[in-house]
Amino acid sequence: MKSIKAVKKPIPVRAKQTNKHIDVKTLEGTMHANPGDYIITGPEGEKWPVKKEIFEKTYEILEEDG
Repeated sequence: MKSIKAVKKPIPVRAKQTNKHIDVKTLEGTMHANPGDYIITGPEGEKWPVKKEIFEKTYEILEEDG
Protein backbone atom coordinates (compact mmCIF):
# COMPACT_ATOMS: atom_id res chain seq x y z
CA MET A 1 0.00 0.00 0.00
CA LYS A 2 1.38 3.40 -1.05
CA SER A 3 1.57 6.20 1.53
CA ILE A 4 0.73 9.85 0.76
CA LYS A 5 0.99 13.06 2.74
CA ALA A 6 -2.23 15.10 2.98
CA VAL A 7 -3.71 18.05 4.86
CA LYS A 8 -7.37 18.48 5.74
CA LYS A 9 -9.16 21.08 3.61
CA PRO A 10 -10.34 24.17 5.45
CA ILE A 11 -14.13 24.13 5.51
CA PRO A 12 -15.82 27.30 6.81
CA VAL A 13 -18.40 26.75 9.56
CA ARG A 14 -20.67 29.04 11.59
CA ALA A 15 -20.25 29.22 15.37
CA LYS A 16 -22.29 30.73 18.19
CA GLN A 17 -21.19 30.82 21.80
CA THR A 18 -23.90 29.66 24.20
CA ASN A 19 -24.55 31.36 27.52
CA LYS A 20 -26.64 28.53 29.00
CA HIS A 21 -26.76 24.75 29.32
CA ILE A 22 -28.16 23.30 26.11
CA ASP A 23 -28.61 19.92 24.45
CA VAL A 24 -27.54 19.78 20.81
CA LYS A 25 -28.88 17.15 18.39
CA THR A 26 -25.84 15.97 16.40
CA LEU A 27 -25.37 13.28 13.76
CA GLU A 28 -24.05 11.02 16.55
CA GLY A 29 -26.92 11.73 18.96
CA THR A 30 -27.68 14.36 21.58
CA MET A 31 -24.66 16.11 23.13
CA HIS A 32 -24.62 18.59 26.02
CA ALA A 33 -23.06 22.08 25.81
CA ASN A 34 -22.20 24.26 28.80
CA PRO A 35 -22.16 28.05 29.06
CA GLY A 36 -19.15 29.35 27.10
CA ASP A 37 -19.10 26.40 24.68
CA TYR A 38 -19.56 26.99 20.97
CA ILE A 39 -22.28 25.42 18.85
CA ILE A 40 -20.85 24.80 15.39
CA THR A 41 -23.00 24.52 12.27
CA GLY A 42 -21.29 22.72 9.37
CA PRO A 43 -21.78 23.19 5.62
CA GLU A 44 -24.61 20.63 5.48
CA GLY A 45 -26.46 22.14 8.47
CA GLU A 46 -25.10 19.58 10.92
CA LYS A 47 -24.45 20.86 14.46
CA TRP A 48 -22.08 19.92 17.25
CA PRO A 49 -20.82 21.53 20.47
CA VAL A 50 -17.15 22.42 21.01
CA LYS A 51 -15.61 23.38 24.35
CA LYS A 52 -14.41 27.01 24.45
CA GLU A 53 -10.77 26.02 25.03
CA ILE A 54 -10.76 23.62 22.07
CA PHE A 55 -12.56 26.11 19.82
CA GLU A 56 -9.94 28.79 20.56
CA LYS A 57 -7.07 26.36 19.78
CA THR A 58 -8.50 24.86 16.59
CA TYR A 59 -10.65 27.49 14.87
CA GLU A 60 -9.69 30.82 13.32
CA ILE A 61 -12.40 33.51 13.25
CA LEU A 62 -12.80 34.83 9.70
CA GLU A 63 -15.60 37.35 10.29
CA GLU A 64 -18.14 38.33 12.93
CA ASP A 65 -21.85 39.00 12.46
CA GLY A 66 -22.01 42.17 14.59
